[in-house]
Amino acid sequence: MARELTRAEEQVMQILWELGKAFVKDIVEQMPDPKPAYNTVSTIVRILEKKGFVGYEAFGKTHRYFPMMSKKEYTRLYMKSFMKNYFSNSFKEMVSFFAKEDNMSITELEDLMKEVGKDLDDNQKPES
Repeated sequence: MARELTRAEEQVMQILWELGKAFVKDIVEQMPDPKPAYNTVSTIVRILEKKGFVGYEAFGKTHRYFPMMSKKEYTRLYMKSFMKNYFSNSFKEMVSFFAKEDNMSITELEDLMKEVGKDLDDNQKPES
């Protein structure tokens, strides 16, 4: 399931992550104007379901959809792929690039390193 989302799929997932569970009409309501057609959003949701990003509960002919992956899990997968594709899988190269491009302060860089270290520690802990 580690495939990246298209821009339209990501827009739908952002809404589902925000709402938790939603019918297609709820997703359409949350989209910016001009709102896409109901059928367009329905098609995107079904694609997301086939890709394994979305599950559903059936209520007769209607389905209520929910994310199968948290936003944090997707971000982690996306960033791993991004780092691999653009920075030779080197976290150091990626941080160096953003530090130079964004003129990061030492404090911001230290905060980033602490946050990454915390995420790495969390991933090392055995699940209970």
